[in-house]
Amino acid sequence: MDFESKIISREVSQLLWEMDKTVSTAESCTGGRIAEAIIAVPGASKYFKGGIISYVDEVKQQLLGISSKVLEEKTAVCEEVAKMMVAGACKTLNTDYAISATGIAGPGGGTKDNPVGTIWLACGTPERQIAMKVEEDHGRDINLAIATNHAMELFLDFLKSESQSEQI
Repeated sequence: MDFESKIISREVSQLLWEMDKTVSTAESCTGGRIAEAIIAVPGASKYFKGGIISYVDEVKQQLLGISSKVLEEKTAVCEEVAKMMVAGACKTLNTDYAISATGIAGPGGGTKDNPVGTIWLACGTPERQIAMKVEEDHGRDINLAIATNHAMELFLDFLKSESQSEQI
């Protein structure tokens, strides 16, 4: 894990400690890398409950409650599924927040609509999620590292906004 990632993980850790909140992950293409970034900070067991690696649609449906209709119409690589994965992880793992990733890391598997390097990231609560799309292909390992870093940055920004709204 690079230095910048460790700083982000520490900031996430500090905010979750201060807010006394919990987080989980629902990962497809990142295969547990986001969870790994979260637990890189000692004491993560206070706020990290676990993660679901939902590499196939069957697991997305059964454990995260993703609609088969959405998967058929939009595929697993879309904003809606990324957001549903967040809500599903919060529900299944009983957490305040969740972070998700779904996409095509490569080197194969891309389509015209979702080329290799297309990864949707989301985070939030069961009621409110935000998402972002990563679209550049730098090769599998770099695609996954970029997605993991962006997911942690997205979650950090979300937590900061949550923390500020709690103080008002």
